Amino acid sequence: MRVRLEDVARAASVSPKTVSRVLNDEANVSDATRQRVRAAMEAMDYRPLPSARSLAGNRSFLVAMLYDNNDNPASTYLAEIQDGVLEACDSHRYSMMMRPLRMRGDDFVRRLDALIADHHPDGVVLTPPITDYAPLLKRLRERGIPYASVSPMSRADNIGVHMDEQLASRTMVEHLLALGHRRIAHVSGISDHGASGWRLAGYREAMAAAGLAEDPALVVQGAFTFASGVAAARQLFALKQRPTAVFAANDDMASGVMWAAHEAGLRVPQDLSVGGFDDIPLASQLWPALTTIRQPSREMGRMAALQLLEVLRGRGDAQMMQMPFSLEVRDSTAPVA
Repeated sequence: MRVRLEDVARAASVSPKTVSRVLNDEANVSDATRQRVRAAMEAMDYRPLPSARSLAGNRSFLVAMLYDNNDNPASTYLAEIQDGVLEACDSHRYSMMMRPLRMRGDDFVRRLDALIADHHPDGVVLTPPITDYAPLLKRLRERGIPYASVSPMSRADNIGVHMDEQLASRTMVEHLLALGHRRIAHVSGISDHGASGWRLAGYREAMAAAGLAEDPALVVQGAFTFASGVAAARQLFALKQRPTAVFAANDDMASGVMWAAHEAGLRVPQDLSVGGFDDIPLASQLWPALTTIRQPSREMGRMAALQLLEVLRGRGDAQMMQMPFSLEVRDSTAPVA
C-alpha cells in the first residue's frame, strides 16, 4: 500500500500539518522536528504526490532556468550552471526546467508570458546575457516572479552570484607578462555580454599597468565559440608582427586559437602561449592542456538557485554572493622565446 502523509505524521509523532510544512520547506518548523520528519519519510520511502503538494501550497515547486545562447547552444558553461541549479532544486524537493528565451524578436514578452502561463514557475534563475535584459526583468517584476541572476552587470537590488571577472582577467594577463610576453592579444566575447566587457577591461588594465600602449590590432572580436576563436586567431597570425601570446575570453575560443596555431605551423607554447577563461572540462583534455581561469560555474548555478529558494521559502537572507576564482597554470603557456 502507498504510504500516506498521515502515516509519516504518526511515525514522527507530529501532526499531518507539520509534515506538510516540512514538505513545503516552510520556515516555522524546528530543526529537530524537521530532521525527525525527514528521517521518517526516508525510512518509510514516502513519496508525496506532486499534484497534491502543489495544491496544498498553492505553488508549482518548479524553478525555471532561462538562457539566451543562440550563438553557442551546446555551451559547456550553461551545462555546468544547469547541473548546479538542478542539484540545489533536488536538495529542496523542487523540480527544474531549462528553457531558451531569445532576446531577439518583437514577441519576446508574449513568449515569456506563455512560458509562465504554461508552466507556472515559482521563480527563475537567469544566466548571461539575459541577466541584464531590461524587458525581461521588468516583466518578471510586473508578474511578481522572484528571480536570481548569474553574473549580472547590475548587482544593486539583485540576488544571485557573481565573480570578479575583471580581476580574474587581469590575473591571467599578469601571468603572461611575468613570462616575458609583451605582444599579448585578446579575443573578446559577444559585445552585449557582461563577461566580455569585464574580461576586456581586465586585459587592458594589466597591459596599462605594465606600461604597454594598447595596439587595436591585437584586440579581436569573438563570439564565445570555437569557430570564432579560429577566425580571430587567423586574423592575428596574419599581422606583420604576430602576438607571442593570446588570451581568449573563454575556453571554447582558446581551443579555437590553439587549433588555428597548429594549422599555421605554430607550436604551443614554444611559439605561442594561449590562455583561456572558465576551466571547462575540455581545458584539461586538450594537448597541451590549457592555462585558464577557473570559474566555478556549477557552484555558481547551485548558489544562485539556493538564493532564489531562500526567497521562495520566505527567508530574508538571500543576497548577491561573490564567488572565488583561481588561475590554473598548465602547459599552454611558457616564457616568450
